[in-house]
Formats: sequence, structure tokens, C-alpha cells
Amino acid sequence: MLDREYRVFVALPESYAREPQRRYPVVFVTDANYAFPLLRAIGRRVGDHGKGLEDFILVGLSYATGDTPEYSRRRDYTPSAGGEPNAVSDMPGRKPAFGEAERYRVFLRDDVLPFVARHYRIDGKRKTFAGHSYGGLLGAHVLLTEPSMFDRYVLTSPSLWWDGKTMLRRAQDYVASHDTLQAQVFMAIGGFETVKPGSNDARYNRTKDMVADMRAFEKTLKSRRYANFSIASTVLADEDHLTVFPAALTRALAWAVPPKR
Repeated sequence: MLDREYRVFVALPESYAREPQRRYPVVFVTDANYAFPLLRAIGRRVGDHGKGLEDFILVGLSYATGDTPEYSRRRDYTPSAGGEPNAVSDMPGRKPAFGEAERYRVFLRDDVLPFVARHYRIDGKRKTFAGHSYGGLLGAHVLLTEPSMFDRYVLTSPSLWWDGKTMLRRAQDYVASHDTLQAQVFMAIGGFETVKPGSNDARYNRTKDMVADMRAFEKTLKSRRYANFSIASTVLADEDHLTVFPAALTRALAWAVPPKR
């Protein structure tokens, strides 16, 4: 499909081997080089042997083999080519590449999801997508293109500013032209991911009010009052774009795979 190779990381819960008839919710996370070990550690600690979270299967979506993380995610997670006109490639001899999110989404749908379903006992009705920054942008693209690919979407600090806020326009187009939207969405962002004129605090964004973008995205999708759709967001104080991810993932797991009672 993409003429590239991607590794898929899988972590199974402790109960997997001793409960051979059980099927598990599954969480797919982008940027696996960083996010997979982080989410696995959070899941094990917060999960507390199934008492804090329901046991789940974790799948990490890695970068393309041979590509740097920056090069791979810029290309695969962005829905259009116009978001960074002055970008410089970190791979000598290769121009920056953007805008292949749709090709990557089809690869996930046609290759990765079926592979995981064939080899592991997942509950096909409880699939969660989790992505941060460009990964959150990719999740928004999937949600507005084929929402049924996943049941739940975790979008943390999504880069909704991309290409003149194209995803906000797509959300407006979606609610204007679709009578149904079936998914559950959780969004989180750091309190510093906004613009505060006059502040000398370097943690604030200088030009991109990502908090306002997130709220606008949520407001638009809520406006149709879809019967089988829910969306919630939270702003985490004293967190910026880099520090917010672990705290946001902890809350996201509690939302996506709460413990069985």
C-alpha cells in the first residue's frame, strides 16, 4: 500500500495467557518510539493488576523503517501539504514530505487493523485510537473520514492549526453534510498551549492558540447533537505541549478502559 515498512509493537496484559477465551479492548497509539513504552508503563501502574483499569492490549504504531521520526510523522500524520511551507528536511537528500494522512489511514484500515485482529484476541467493538500533536491531527482526520474505524478517539494537543486550520473547516463541512456520527472523543491539552500577549513565559505558544482551536473543534461537532456521539475536553493547568502528554494519557486511559465493576 505505502511501499514502506512499519513495525507494530504489541503489549499484552498479564491476564492474556491465563484467560484464553477472553477478548480485550485495544488501544492503538501513534509515535510508538516514545508513546508506546510510556503508555504501557502508565497502563501497568494505573491499571494495578486490573483494579485501576480494565486490562487492554496496546498496539504501538511506529515510524517508517529508515525514516527519522520527524520525517515519517510529518508525512504520515498530516492531511494536506500546506502546513509548513518553510520546513527543512532532517534527512539529507530528501525534501520534506507532508500530506499523506489519507494513504496512511487506508494502510491502518486495510493492513494493520486486520493483522492485529487475526493475531490477537481483541474486542473489535472496543478499539481506541490515541495520538498527540500531529498524531492527534491524524486522529481528527480519521474521525472525519471514516469514524467507524475506531470506537473511541483520544486526541491530545491536536495540531488543528495545520494548513490554515483545515481540520476545523472539515468539521464544519461534516456537520453540514452528515446526519450521523458514531464515536466517542476525549481531548486534552496543556494550559500553556495558548497565546498570552505580554507574557515572558517561554512555555506559552507564540502564534498558535491550540486551546481555542480545540474548543472550536469540540463546539462544532457538538452542534449537531448526534445521537451516538460524545466529545469531552480538558485543559491541564501548568502543562505545555511537551509535558502534557503523560498526564493526558493517564486521564485518557481512565476514560477509554475504566475498570470493570
